[in-house]
Amino acid sequence: MRILLFLLLALPAMSQQVVKEFVYETAPFPQCHASTILETENGDMLAAWFGGTKEKAPDVAIWMSRRTADGWSAPQEMARHKDMPTWNPVLFRSADGVTWLYYKYGPSPREWTGAYRRSEDDGRTWSEWRPMPAGLLGPVKNKPLLLPDGTIVSGTSVESYEAWAGWTEISHDQGRTWARFGPITLPDEPQGVIQPTIVPIRGGLRMFLRTRNVGRIGYSDSFDGGETWSPVWRTELPHNNSGIDATALPDGRLALVYNHTETGRTPLYLGISDDEGKSWKTAVVLEDQPGEYSYPAIVTGRDGSLHITYTWKREKVRYVRVKLD
Repeated sequence: MRILLFLLLALPAMSQQVVKEFVYETAPFPQCHASTILETENGDMLAAWFGGTKEKAPDVAIWMSRRTADGWSAPQEMARHKDMPTWNPVLFRSADGVTWLYYKYGPSPREWTGAYRRSEDDGRTWSEWRPMPAGLLGPVKNKPLLLPDGTIVSGTSVESYEAWAGWTEISHDQGRTWARFGPITLPDEPQGVIQPTIVPIRGGLRMFLRTRNVGRIGYSDSFDGGETWSPVWRTELPHNNSGIDATALPDGRLALVYNHTETGRTPLYLGISDDEGKSWKTAVVLEDQPGEYSYPAIVTGRDGSLHITYTWKREKVRYVRVKLD
């Protein structure tokens, strides 16, 4: 199986159209990381990320830009907490049209608190920030999945000392209240899994997960709307203990952005699967030069295009639009 998979990954890239650009050229911070992207109701793109002196520094804030027909707007500060870093913004739109900006604040992932802001006008104006209810974190890196009935299934995780696990937080009322389900674990590997990304498959849901000390991306399945999950299995895709993200295309194929390596944070691949993640083909090599290209986010646009953002050398956020034939 492993030999077959790597042969598939070595095939020439499938036919596609690719546009690459930076979200900004200059910014009032030297480093950035952990971007998120959302297509608005009118077709604009919103991107957010954290930026500051460096990751974990107390001046790290959440920033956002909007892409219109005229290009990207200048970065706008969206969240800052006094003497405390912010982390991992996530953009999402619920079925009632509300746009959510989730993020974390706190000294480290073991001690952070979830927070959010809401927009009812497609991200032009925002509510004041609010903390998540006690015991809930919100989406920890990747966007939630909106089910056809309006249910929100949000992937989250906990990074305890030498013990990692995935969870889901589920809302049936457009994000007003939540229930938490899990843990989702990798058997015999307590350092385990974090940062789920969830996609629909026939009859259920599949999450892909970042792993630690495993060298392979993990996955788990649910057939009851995200409340219970299988043990985590290993895919054959190499993994470097860094962020990943996935989305479903209109024709049912899955797209996954990840670092195709067990060490370092280059290269960065866009993979496509037509069998719900059992095997993958390389659609685009997004980056393959020395440096850090990491923590991707991906969404499917209304026209079927794939919209991707990721960290580019910690200096900028790169945006890529891919149209597959």
